[in-house]
Amino acid sequence: MKDLQYYLTVIPAALIAISFHEMSHAGAAYLLGDRTAKSEGRLSFNPISHIDPLGLLCMIFFGFGWARPVPVNPYYFKNRRVGMALTAAAGPLCNFVLGAVSIFIYVAIVFAQPGRLLLALGQFFSVLGSLSIGLGFFNLLPVPPLDGSKVLFLFLPGRIINWFYRYDGYIRLALLLCLWFGLLDGMIGAGQRFLLNEAIDLAIRICVFVGLA
Repeated sequence: MKDLQYYLTVIPAALIAISFHEMSHAGAAYLLGDRTAKSEGRLSFNPISHIDPLGLLCMIFFGFGWARPVPVNPYYFKNRRVGMALTAAAGPLCNFVLGAVSIFIYVAIVFAQPGRLLLALGQFFSVLGSLSIGLGFFNLLPVPPLDGSKVLFLFLPGRIINWFYRYDGYIRLALLLCLWFGLLDGMIGAGQRFLLNEAIDLAIRICVFVGLA
């Protein structure tokens, strides 16, 4: 049973991870020429602009989830497929960077052996790193409407992409059912743990190299 302290740590960490993810989508689209997200107030780190209640609950209780989709108009991109793929990939990539930085801060604090207050701060960065990496990995799954599907579409012929769009509603329902019954928990958990362990190992190596350990 999780205690109050756990939720006081996880909820703000989840909000930060989601905000960085969606802000990255909006920022990438803006840099590629699409101002749609900016005009709708999504080019922001304000979590209220991005929250999907169900996706946030999944982040808090399961370690992976989603936010409200950032509006993107591919007609503003010079190359629609490439623009959509880059915009989609920006969210997970930002989460991986945020996760790696957070884990480094956590490891550096642990090696410093500070007082209780800084250890609590380190624990927050540990949770933020884990959630951010989990969010990034989950959204890279090549299943609509997740970001990985838009990256995958860059390499698929038009007829297969049209098939995905034709059955989009059924695919989304199947994804939700798989999440509800925990059918993807093993794969997502394994991917998250692998990336998290790699981030921890890298952080330890850096701390040893710079003399923090």
